[in-house]
Amino acid sequence: MYFFCFAAIFFLSCNNSGEDFFNKEKSSCSKNLVAETLFFDGENREYILFIPENYKGTSAVPVVFNFHGNGGVASDYMMRADMRAAAQAHPFILVYPQGSCLNGSTHWNPCPIGEDNKSDTDDFGFFENLLQVLSASYNVDSNRVYAVGYSNGGMMAYGLAHYKSNLIAGVASVSGVMLDCTGTPQHPMPVLHLHGTSDQVIPYQGNNYYASVDQVINHWVGFNNTVTDPIIQSYNSAGMRIEHAVYDQGDRGVAVEHYKYIGGEHLWFETTVEGQNTASLIWNFLSQYDLNGRIEQ
Repeated sequence: MYFFCFAAIFFLSCNNSGEDFFNKEKSSCSKNLVAETLFFDGENREYILFIPENYKGTSAVPVVFNFHGNGGVASDYMMRADMRAAAQAHPFILVYPQGSCLNGSTHWNPCPIGEDNKSDTDDFGFFENLLQVLSASYNVDSNRVYAVGYSNGGMMAYGLAHYKSNLIAGVASVSGVMLDCTGTPQHPMPVLHLHGTSDQVIPYQGNNYYASVDQVINHWVGFNNTVTDPIIQSYNSAGMRIEHAVYDQGDRGVAVEHYKYIGGEHLWFETTVEGQNTASLIWNFLSQYDLNGRIEQ
């Protein structure tokens, strides 16, 4: 487990207008985990950055952006959706961006600026600007930038897949679906989707507001030209049945994969699959791909 300490742990309050979300008085007890602020589009935007200890800067490394859900706080989310062990082991740079405030709650806008979004905040622009800042400071493998998210953050990952595909090599969404705004990615897009069948917030079967998981999977299966009859394996873990569907043989070797948690609710899943937690499932999927498709071994 990785620990960090700043002079104050991050406390985000959308009621403190004009104040930075993150306390700027940071101690130096952790060199590889830092809180940073980026001024973009008239706002101070915050993010947490994890640099693996074995990063030397001599070789380019991938970057994973992990977006929290609606109302989330990046520091809290990092503890629940913790990918630091994977980042340390492989290695890759890990970023937990902080969503901006709207009516007392944080959020992401997964569509181009317009009526489909919660606000007029340009989150696509924030992502792109943040990636530029990281690329200027670290040896980033620009062919291996990935977007991961939970709930509203998963929607953000799908939004980046559609509208910033020139920068995104693959996406993974946990308990989050696409919105109606769907651009045309510039290349086949590897997609991993994890969702519980008893999700009451973003229902597996969809509703008047959200697409169903099947609609999301079918969208990417069609776009990537994968097989339509998946290979399905079932697992039992901690009393839960999990079905893993693989739609492979897509253009440029990409696949669409889905973990279906029978009875699973709206959360970042803690249940493991053959010893792999959610972070490992995500990295083991995404790491197979770059902007050109499946990486030849």
